[in-house]
Amino acid sequence: MDKNYYITTPIYYPSARPHMGHAYSSIIADFFARFKRMDGFNVHFLTGTDEHGLKIQRAAENKNLAPLEFCNQISKTFRDLSVTLNLSNTDFIRTTEIRHKKTVQYLWSELEKNDDIYLSKYSGWYSISDEAFYNEDEIIEKDGFNIALSSGSSVEWIEEESYFFRLSKWQDNLINYYEKNPDFILPKSRKNEVISFVKSGLKDLSISRKAFSWGIKVPHNPDHVIYVWLDALTNYISALNYPNTNDKLFKDFWPASIHLIGKDILRFHAVYWPAFLMAAKIPLPKKIYGHGWILSGDEKMSKSKGNILDPLDIIDIYGLDPLRYYLIKEVSFGNDGNISQNRLEDCINSDLANNFGNLCQRVTAFAEKNCSSMVPVIKKFDDEDLVLLNKFTDNLSNIRQQIDKQNINYYIDFIVTSLFEANKYFNDQEPWKKKDDKDRLNTIVYTSLEVIRKVSYMLYPIIPDTIKKTLNIFNLDTSDINFESIGKHDFLKSGNILNNIGILFKKIEKKND
Repeated sequence: MDKNYYITTPIYYPSARPHMGHAYSSIIADFFARFKRMDGFNVHFLTGTDEHGLKIQRAAENKNLAPLEFCNQISKTFRDLSVTLNLSNTDFIRTTEIRHKKTVQYLWSELEKNDDIYLSKYSGWYSISDEAFYNEDEIIEKDGFNIALSSGSSVEWIEEESYFFRLSKWQDNLINYYEKNPDFILPKSRKNEVISFVKSGLKDLSISRKAFSWGIKVPHNPDHVIYVWLDALTNYISALNYPNTNDKLFKDFWPASIHLIGKDILRFHAVYWPAFLMAAKIPLPKKIYGHGWILSGDEKMSKSKGNILDPLDIIDIYGLDPLRYYLIKEVSFGNDGNISQNRLEDCINSDLANNFGNLCQRVTAFAEKNCSSMVPVIKKFDDEDLVLLNKFTDNLSNIRQQIDKQNINYYIDFIVTSLFEANKYFNDQEPWKKKDDKDRLNTIVYTSLEVIRKVSYMLYPIIPDTIKKTLNIFNLDTSDINFESIGKHDFLKSGNILNNIGILFKKIEKKND
């Protein structure tokens, strides 16, 4: 079994400060990366910034800055966000780096050598905001402006000399690949969209621009800069030191296990990127997952709409782990998710404070008073204990399968249900009434402690900082986390000291309560 796992976020376009959509993509990717490490995989986790194109050039001009100086400033906010979100990424790539430039120009030369690039003239609709070209049937007129149907961004008509990629040549190859690899594009609804688009007929793609200068120059023709999406998508292999296919990074991690992206950039990743790779004779990534948008009201969050929620503001108020938990739990993965402060507060109170935090505090406080703050000695588990404990053992294989299907909803539901059942178990067993039956009291406490440990391990990819505190109950640290051990009933050693960790999550007093 291949135990290497390569996951990527989209590399973010730093024309403005990061928003909640960026945070969501990154946190989800971090969840998968941490889970796979917990399950014994060698993980390479890539994120970064896409720094070329007309939009960047204009944004820099508006700030009276050179493009690179502007990018240095804005890219830093995304790198800082990675730290603030506690991401476990192993690399952060910028498209202005030399390693990336070399790879892009090599890839261009390979495409040109294989006769997949030719020089002609481009005339058509172009969105500066989307850095994308659109066909006539993808444009509508609204309030006197021409608008792209898919994004709502304004477009302008351009005519100029351009290099083209023979995208049409690869139409049948793409369709065949989609059919032979049904999990290549997920979720299924996104796959259907892509197939419909490709079957409608692919036109050759303009892949250079002369109207601006901020980008990677076309080899042997510096009057042209390489189209920002051919440039940006190549980050996934430039970060692995392609074209050195003997490099350990490339050998271990390509093809990528999964490209995690927002649904608005699906076409670039599921049509253009595979076609570029096919033409260059490079293996395709194993999976592309287009998740939904983070909505404010009924609209996608965007700078142009002025409805951005700043993740840093939310973290300042509520803390990082509550935000991570809320986004993972409340946004059904693959679908759009409407978020609000009110629902965040409800989630903190119900799941984190009342369900998880309360269980940890009740059990450890009881053990302190009745078990001398030690893991108690047990003689045997009763049926009611094993029902709770075996739930984890019996589901380990299924949990792995669900994660490989990107079914985060199953994972989080399993955790929430387990915590509810553990709290109910502790209430129903009434260990405070068993002081005359020390063996039974000890078993109830031990069982409850083991569930706390198991759930803590499962929560680690979601709320890692909090779980570091929780593990301190047992004098464990994150290096002790092993997915397989979740199935054990006797991991905790009797007689080991238990620590009181205090309140994990403070309940939020809501104004309308």
